[in-house]
Amino acid sequence: MAVTNQPGQYQRSEFQTSLFDCCDDCGVCLCGLFCHCCLGCTIASDMDECCLCGLGMPIRSVYRTKYNIEGSMCNDFMVTWCCSPCASCQLRRDINRRKDQGIF
Repeated sequence: MAVTNQPGQYQRSEFQTSLFDCCDDCGVCLCGLFCHCCLGCTIASDMDECCLCGLGMPIRSVYRTKYNIEGSMCNDFMVTWCCSPCASCQLRRDINRRKDQGIF
């Protein structure tokens, strides 16, 4: 039997919601739309990062790498460049779901 993952590593997966699943959590969506900086600070706080790091490509890439989520740095850059509020909301929803599942 071949070992495909190191012990303690997460299985390769996708984000648990799509980029435009705003209606999955309207509170997160509204926060991302009207107080994007606040949303970034909560994301950074949950990931033990500086509040200034909560938005953009780097935090998304770190999160994807940690949880073995499909994607690339180029994709992270394009998603955060073209639709930063949607990218931040997607990340927040994923963090919330992982907290609920006890794997964050």
